[in-house]
Amino acid sequence: MKLSKLGYAIAAIAIVIATFFPLPMLAAVPVSAIANAENSGSSFVSKAVERVGAAVVRIDTERTITRRIDPFFGDEAMTGLPQQQLLRGQGSGFIIDRDGVILTNAHVVDRADKVTVTLKDGRVFEGKVSGVDPVTDLAVVKISGSKNLPIAELGDSDLVKVGDWAIAVGNPFGLDNTVTLGIVSTLKRASSTVGMTDKRIDFIQTDAAINPGNSGGPLLNAQGEAIGINTAIRADAMGIGFAIPIDKAKKIYTQLARGEKVAHPYLGVQMVTLTPAIATENNNDPNAMFQIPAVNGVLVVRVLPNTAASIAGMRRGDAILEVDGEAIHDANQLQDVMENSHVAQQLQVRILRDGKDRLVTVVPKDLNS
Repeated sequence: MKLSKLGYAIAAIAIVIATFFPLPMLAAVPVSAIANAENSGSSFVSKAVERVGAAVVRIDTERTITRRIDPFFGDEAMTGLPQQQLLRGQGSGFIIDRDGVILTNAHVVDRADKVTVTLKDGRVFEGKVSGVDPVTDLAVVKISGSKNLPIAELGDSDLVKVGDWAIAVGNPFGLDNTVTLGIVSTLKRASSTVGMTDKRIDFIQTDAAINPGNSGGPLLNAQGEAIGINTAIRADAMGIGFAIPIDKAKKIYTQLARGEKVAHPYLGVQMVTLTPAIATENNNDPNAMFQIPAVNGVLVVRVLPNTAASIAGMRRGDAILEVDGEAIHDANQLQDVMENSHVAQQLQVRILRDGKDRLVTVVPKDLNS
């Protein structure tokens, strides 16, 4: 049975495609381009790292879990004896406030019982996780006991362009104070395309090496400003690294520092991008699950129960064309529109159903509720 393009798209909702783009070659950085920058004895890389390096920290975590072990065979068993196991982790972070506010990844400090922060100068502090937002993989850790700490200057990720220099600083594999250099390969790489369907991030993609332990460290521009937060999310990503744009962190880190939860407006549908070509192929397929309109927009594949979409009366097969007057062209755009709205905000959504235009009022719920 021949599958239509729609069939493949629907299947992609449940299947992570690991080969979504060709593996890029490692960038060759001309020595002359680095060493002769600004016609000085120091490279722009060393100057950038000098500017921010003291603010980059190593984060060590410990978490104790309890497992039940069979006393005779050592196998896990519900009736076995409880045994505690200590799990250790390591990552990076960077100080953004002189009173000790540190940005890092949520997965670096996930469920940690103990957090230890080590500065480049050797000072060690006990860290406290102030707030975690798993949806954007961002977290804030605070340290106390010292004033006037070194800080990293925050840049503007909206100004970043493909081809700009990218400098990753962190502690990969426990190797402290490691610097790697590359360029910005792509902007707005949707988290769904890199296998993170539970996140809402449009990554900066770079060929600067980002390995385990680099997570949470800064991605710098040529001026030494933090333009992103590195995240090692794919073990198979040889020559590819990803960073959360710093502007995303700017929007929510103060909430996390106060211990508040970050709300994420949620529509409540599974969806795929719709085009006339996809619709035509689907509608000509005798095995198609249903007929769909030949328009540009987003096709609702499933409406989840007790969500904003279900309450608004949306149905499988609806084509979403506009939200509050903004034309919708693909699924990633619709998710961005929802993320930039507000929980409990009334949104006017134009849909096409059974060949007729309809306007429905949708009131997004919080994804975490």
